[in-house]
Amino acid sequence: METGLCEFLARSSLVPVTEPEDKEPLLTGRAYLAPRDYHLLVQSGSFALSIDPPVGFARPSIDVLFESVADEYHERAVGVILTGANHDGARGLAKIKEQGGLTLVEDPATAACREMPDAAINLTKVDQILPLRELAASLHKLSDYACVI
Repeated sequence: METGLCEFLARSSLVPVTEPEDKEPLLTGRAYLAPRDYHLLVQSGSFALSIDPPVGFARPSIDVLFESVADEYHERAVGVILTGANHDGARGLAKIKEQGGLTLVEDPATAACREMPDAAINLTKVDQILPLRELAASLHKLSDYACVI
């Protein structure tokens, strides 16, 4: 079941945008959104959905997703933190960095809401801090060399 946000993003995206089902395999060339009220994890090349308690008052939690990505992909993991109004994602991004993955954060000075980027920067030494436009270009360049999930 896809949400209005998923459908909205799909209308302007060059790649399919979907909400994955439990045990659905990850496919390249797609964008995935966590379904409402489920934590989204990556395990053995597939998605897993969890109804575990909220983390930092959030379900889905970016920390839960990023931690599972770090465990699954280690140095091949890429984590990106954009604008947001809480600290969710900072702990997971730190785990990606600890596993040797690449960490990117939107420049808090250009973010609509700087709490999430600030939290990530304060918790770990991120690889790149860029304005949104430059961050998008950096990810695009990276995708020319590797499969980004």
